[in-house]
Amino acid sequence: MFQRATKFRSKLRLALLGVAGSGKTYTALNIAKHLGRNIAVIDTEHGSASKYADDVASFDVVELTSFHPKRYIEAIKAANWVNYDVLIIDSLSHAWNGKDGILEQVDQVGKRGANKFTAWADATPLHQQLIDAILDCRMHVICTMRLKTEYVVEQNERGKQTPRKVGLAPVQRDGLEYEFDVVADLDMHNTLMVSKTRCPALHGVSIPRAGAEIATTLLDWLNQGIDLHALNEPDPASIDPLNNPTPSLYKIERVQACRGCRASVIWIDNQPYNADANGQRTPQLHWETCPKAHLFRQTNRLTAAQMAERDAVFDN
Repeated sequence: MFQRATKFRSKLRLALLGVAGSGKTYTALNIAKHLGRNIAVIDTEHGSASKYADDVASFDVVELTSFHPKRYIEAIKAANWVNYDVLIIDSLSHAWNGKDGILEQVDQVGKRGANKFTAWADATPLHQQLIDAILDCRMHVICTMRLKTEYVVEQNERGKQTPRKVGLAPVQRDGLEYEFDVVADLDMHNTLMVSKTRCPALHGVSIPRAGAEIATTLLDWLNQGIDLHALNEPDPASIDPLNNPTPSLYKIERVQACRGCRASVIWIDNQPYNADANGQRTPQLHWETCPKAHLFRQTNRLTAAQMAERDAVFDN
């Protein structure tokens, strides 16, 4: 029943919170480049991460135009399959209150006549799937979140209910920050202040322009204990290179959703693959179940005409 607790090596889950202009994207990249060589970015900020390309760090990016939690999940699974070292989600706030985000999903259900309880009964599990995808992947994950002014409604001396400002809170589900190993706030001087941490060395720490210093501290802490991945590593001689190609040979080009069936597709080396198959690449195209399947068939190379047809069927 009970057994001796054992510490295993783990991957970082870091949340960076800040108002606009505090340097969340910059800080995430500056820390990420010291955590691993291969960095992937899920960008919901209209390409803001790419403005730092090569100046701060080199990385691959997928820009989302729909912030439905499923779009995040698909991109996380795709990055996990390709074996990136670090994944930056910039920003996680859009999954809550952006286009197609959780709050919009709830609002749309309400407009169809359902009550709020029914709407949240569907939205809450969907949001939890996103959090599980973040927690379960095999990469270091850095999530940025916007801060909003938080108010409480209190009764004043005249007996009226009035709002009172009590501070700042992340634009996300209440309590989400407790899912992370480390939560840090960024001020307008780009100083990182740790507000919650499981790493003892970071309690109460403030770091201007955080980067190598905090990354080294975190890696030292995360690498303590037993390497569970090494224990489960298969015998290299048993790997079939034909059926199990090395993931690191591939680069994600983009994630798209079919307009016909809303299924998800990742594009790798100009070829489409199912992003929903538990993170596994598959040669079967999503078009097999799409009403527009007659437009496409499996092909080694896409002609210009096929690419034009493909772009007409899939959302960018």
